[in-house]
Amino acid sequence: MSTAAAPAPVNSPARVLLASLIGTTIEFFDFYIYATAAVLVFPHLFFPPGDDTAATLSSLATFAVAFVARPVGSALFGHFGDRTGRKATLVAALLTMGISTVLIGLLPSYQSIGVMAPVLLTLCRFGQGLGLGGEWGGAVLLATENAPPGKRAWYGMFPQLGAPLGFFLSASSFLLLGAVMSNAQFLAWGWRLPFIASALLVGVGLWVRLKIHETPDFQRALDRNTRVRLPLRTVFTRHAGPVVIGTLGAFATFVLFYLMTVFALGYGTTTLQYSRGQFLLLQLVGILFFAAGIPISARYGDKRNTRTAMMWASLAIFCFGLVMSRLFLAGQPMMVLAFLSLGFFAMGLTYGPVGTLLAELYPTEVRYTGSSLSFNFASIVGAAPAPYVATWLAARYGLASVGWYLSAAAVLTLLALSLVRPARAS
Repeated sequence: MSTAAAPAPVNSPARVLLASLIGTTIEFFDFYIYATAAVLVFPHLFFPPGDDTAATLSSLATFAVAFVARPVGSALFGHFGDRTGRKATLVAALLTMGISTVLIGLLPSYQSIGVMAPVLLTLCRFGQGLGLGGEWGGAVLLATENAPPGKRAWYGMFPQLGAPLGFFLSASSFLLLGAVMSNAQFLAWGWRLPFIASALLVGVGLWVRLKIHETPDFQRALDRNTRVRLPLRTVFTRHAGPVVIGTLGAFATFVLFYLMTVFALGYGTTTLQYSRGQFLLLQLVGILFFAAGIPISARYGDKRNTRTAMMWASLAIFCFGLVMSRLFLAGQPMMVLAFLSLGFFAMGLTYGPVGTLLAELYPTEVRYTGSSLSFNFASIVGAAPAPYVATWLAARYGLASVGWYLSAAAVLTLLALSLVRPARAS
């Protein structure tokens, strides 16, 4: 006597969206507290004293290490995400990122252990990049593979909202610490608190994610036995074109974001001589425009298509690059706020649909690996060198050259997006 197979458990929309949002919020909070500390703290604590510029550039170099680690995380976590499932892989990625972040908050300084301080900092930074490399793709797929028809970009927007939320929490943490303690206390031990406190956020994220089920798309891949043995090899042998197009299609997104965060913070607190608290407060206002742009572009992506939404956003980035130096160099708070608001809004317009766009480039059986690789390769060529290159350009040729650099990135992205083909069926 046979019994019918039990239907696959279904995730509630609220649980899916919360699980995709909270994970990326935590991941990006961890990532941004490092970015902030890399400018404000690490040059003074983890590198030899005497040459402030060399220490800052060395600190930014450790910042870039995570972007090298992210494709490694994409390949590692993507393999298991495409072979064994999205849920377990997302939990492992979150743990990797969280443990690395807490350890950074416990590291001794250069004065205590010498050259081992920057070595250990670099290793922990690599762990952060490894975790984020596996986190982002899984969170986007958790959302988009559970989306009802006609709402894939809207669902794919929720993990993207983790970026402005994580940044907002990061900047708020450093603002609060600056308000309740002296600069000496902050440099001595206060900066460590956000890194250690991230353990609490990771605990919440794990609790939410352990309660979700596999996505319908991946469950169908299991039922049809369409999984591939080595997803990474399949991506490079059968889907090399989408990897290149996806990487360049997200290139300007990364250049813009890390100019608006890491480079702008460094330039604002040194050349323009804003205090740390003043500039972080201006960035907090700007980040609201970042959050506002994400749902606008996601809605447009569902009405038209994600490629068109990304192309309009890239055009906005191109125009912003032409005027950014005039706004930023004015130095007046309202002009700097206009610079941050416009730049972050353009960032929201491009960041909202980028996850859905990259997921649509690949079939289910290699989607985790492929979309993660494209996203994180874009982080290598776009974000990793951006603060360093912009700092060098501004010092040698002036701030206008940084804007030209951004506009050139937008042109390259527009060319790549023109080659994107319609979404493949799952």
